[in-house]
Amino acid sequence: MIPILLALGTFVSTGLGGLFCIREKNRLHLVMGFTAGVLLGVVSFDIFPEIIQQVKEGGTDPTAVMIALVVGFLLFHIVEKVIVIHHAHESDYADHFHPQVGVLSALALAAHSFMDGLGIGLGFQVSNAVGIFVAVAVIAHDFTDGMNTVALMLAHKNTLRRTRWFLLLDAVAPILGALSTLLYRMPDRWLVLYLGFFAGFLLYIGASDILPQAHSKHSSWKTMALTVAGVVFIFVVTRFI
Repeated sequence: MIPILLALGTFVSTGLGGLFCIREKNRLHLVMGFTAGVLLGVVSFDIFPEIIQQVKEGGTDPTAVMIALVVGFLLFHIVEKVIVIHHAHESDYADHFHPQVGVLSALALAAHSFMDGLGIGLGFQVSNAVGIFVAVAVIAHDFTDGMNTVALMLAHKNTLRRTRWFLLLDAVAPILGALSTLLYRMPDRWLVLYLGFFAGFLLYIGASDILPQAHSKHSSWKTMALTVAGVVFIFVVTRFI
């Protein structure tokens, strides 16, 4: 039940992110700066050490784990860019909007959030510690998922009512993903590959997605300091708590 309870945290995080995007626009960069640091810290101080330990104990080929990491990084890069390319082309034309583009983008983000929930559930199949820290990373990241869902819907002139419904869908998706992992157990030899894949995913959204957004309009020492603070926070938690 612990994975499900933590998945409920993603529901709250996604919802707050969406509402924050609706109401606040001038402080998002500070939140995203800290979030990027949290994700980097989770990969560096929790997931990588777990991968190293499992490679040593299970005799897994480390090259296979690194391939899984690259696949995770590139897969989410490609999925995101397929969405964003059309969105960027649409914005080249004044008063040229298609609400269905925002809907498709929001559905893709909901599918991505379902994978977040899978990540939490599978993390607990590795160990409670890994599950908890994967959940921390996902909860931190899902705040920006909520913001992105709202931003994409509103950018394509969807109604606020419809936007809220898709925000709800995005918030529920990780819970469904976590619930699905109660129905099966991944073989131990695949769990270390999953960790590599999920590490690649977290590295991408932290370094290539959230951090550039944080500095796109409001690059400042404060934002950079919060990124460092996010890394230090996870280091302290993993080492002393």
